[in-house]
Amino acid sequence: MEEMEEELKCPVCGSFYREPIILPCSHNLCQACARNILVQTPEAESPQSRRASGSQVSDYDYLDLDKMSLYSEADSGYGSYGGFASAPTTPCQKSPNGVRVFPPAVPPPPHLPPASLAPVPRNACLTCPQCHRSLILDERGLRGFPKNRVLEGVIDRYQQSKAAALRCQLCEKAPKEATAMCEQCDVFYCEPCRLRCHPPRGPLAKHRLVPPAQGRVSRRLSPRKISTCTDHELENHSMYCVQCKMPVCYQCLEEGKHSSHEVKALGAMWKLHKSQLSQALNGLSDRAKEAKEFLVQLRNMVQQIQENSVEFEACLVAQCDALIDALNRRKAQLLSRVNKEHEHKLKVVRDQISHCTVKLRQTTGLMEYCLEVIKENDPSGFLQISDALIRRVHLTEDQWGKGTLTPRMTTDFDLNLDSAPLLQSIHQLDFVQMKASSPVPAPPILQLEECCTHNNSATLSWKQPPLSTVQVEGYILELDDGNGGQFREVYVGKETMCTVDGLHFNSTYSARVKAFNKTGVSPYSKTLVLQTSEVAWFSFDPGSAHSDILFSNDNLTVTCNSYDDRVVLGKTGFSKGLHYWELSIDRYDNHPDPAFGVARVDVLKDVMLGKDDKAWAMYVDNNRSWFMHNNSHTNRTEGGITKGATVGVLLDLTRRTLTFSINEDQQGPVAFENMEGLFFPAVSLNRNVQVTLHTGLPVPEFYTPRGAMQ
Repeated sequence: MEEMEEELKCPVCGSFYREPIILPCSHNLCQACARNILVQTPEAESPQSRRASGSQVSDYDYLDLDKMSLYSEADSGYGSYGGFASAPTTPCQKSPNGVRVFPPAVPPPPHLPPASLAPVPRNACLTCPQCHRSLILDERGLRGFPKNRVLEGVIDRYQQSKAAALRCQLCEKAPKEATAMCEQCDVFYCEPCRLRCHPPRGPLAKHRLVPPAQGRVSRRLSPRKISTCTDHELENHSMYCVQCKMPVCYQCLEEGKHSSHEVKALGAMWKLHKSQLSQALNGLSDRAKEAKEFLVQLRNMVQQIQENSVEFEACLVAQCDALIDALNRRKAQLLSRVNKEHEHKLKVVRDQISHCTVKLRQTTGLMEYCLEVIKENDPSGFLQISDALIRRVHLTEDQWGKGTLTPRMTTDFDLNLDSAPLLQSIHQLDFVQMKASSPVPAPPILQLEECCTHNNSATLSWKQPPLSTVQVEGYILELDDGNGGQFREVYVGKETMCTVDGLHFNSTYSARVKAFNKTGVSPYSKTLVLQTSEVAWFSFDPGSAHSDILFSNDNLTVTCNSYDDRVVLGKTGFSKGLHYWELSIDRYDNHPDPAFGVARVDVLKDVMLGKDDKAWAMYVDNNRSWFMHNNSHTNRTEGGITKGATVGVLLDLTRRTLTFSINEDQQGPVAFENMEGLFFPAVSLNRNVQVTLHTGLPVPEFYTPRGAMQ
């Protein structure tokens, strides 16, 4: 919180704000400091004289800056505050925190009361020491400015966090450390002062003494004074004027200047402005995070420049020594050139580090101050400063985005020594400037939150480092084989997201990506490990099915509008692992022969499954079943299907077998062996049959290693 301290100090006195007031320009001043810098204006410029002449004025009339001559002719923003012919010229003074202020022309006599208690002079003028906007006070004087109670609360918490120990409030000279605090008296006592001033007898015996730390908490949690209206001091703020952007009371709405303005509930606007400030802080927080990363990059550049300098010097010395005596006279001059380049690069980078560090400290201080303001529970006090803080946060964020986070110097030494000339040309030997070229891209960053797997597909997303300014022409994505083998390229292009299909189920893949441009290829990103699904979830594929197939239920249910058999495939292919799915018979009329199994992607779609050499199937009627491949029928088995029956297909590519079941009982022996390659779930049926697909199922109980070998 130390970086926030600048936000808590008055621009006039340089100390922590005391009784701060909010000026119309959204800046703050101590009330006493505001009195100290008041200047009386000529009668002709007063609000009363303007009203008498019929001109319209607001509660706070900003002065005509050209007429008042507040600024110098060079428009420097500073100047003498003495634009009136009748007023002597008083030079500007500088406050402890560097802001120029305009003091009163004549100090008050010693017999008059202090400035903080003295009445405001008639026709008083106040100039903001930060933005230099000037205004003429009305008859209310400084009472017309709202008090910034939120800022007071933040300062109070900040000072309490900085205090090492609580001190006695009654010690006359060096206050001793407090040992107790009276909740009724609200006073901290050391032990001698407590015995002398707060004896435990009489009326004081009923007072409650607590430890100092507990007393500090009690003070902090005590309710603050409720905000009152500046125009009607006996009324509390109850609404928020949207047009004037300020809290108002009910009298302001009934009889004041806000009667025709749009107003909204105070609590709703409080929550809205807190939300807006929080959102603005999120953007600024990202900028601050980038700035911290940028500082790390700059510090790394210093080290890299030093390392590159050492390497370059070593190479230069080696080349010069190879030219023996004739090159020795020239070597010192060349080394001097390199050292100058080295110092120049370091100076530029260090200057940028210093500038960025100061800017980051200011940004962090503003962030911490805003976070403390958000903690306030006073809606009206918060709304008095929220608009200004939101603008400051946006402005600070914009300042970070105008090339601030771009290095002004590269780490490379663009110098090349030409060692080929003949000895007679040695005196003309000099550095040859390397042709400027784009550096190699930085390694891409995999965006883990967007990388995922689904079934046997993997989606990967990546981006360039946020501070990288190197042009990238494309990316190369590589995956291994799922068994820890060699990487292979699966994508080359400009996109930063890629989905890879056709992977093995229940397998672990490693992925990495690199960027390239005309100069070369970047190093690889960090390797990401991806796990594909253990079981497959899929549906039927309308794109590859016969045109007579009818789909419903999100492509999980199929039938046919033809009396001939038509083939439909599943969307997912299998080449590895153990997979099981079921098909429930929703409709079965006139004893047709539907077929179930697996097939290649180019299987015939207008004949029964298993008629060609691209399918392995079991076809079944209401009494019995057969296995069929390449129009060869084998293993007739008793037991058929009816409406409501379930047919299971179990493809074990580890043992390279295909097995079928009906109603969870194995149907016949192992149907097919030596199954290798890529297989898709497949069904053939006609209009008398309707089936529904069920996927993502565990292996049935009947399937055991011994049962698989039957």
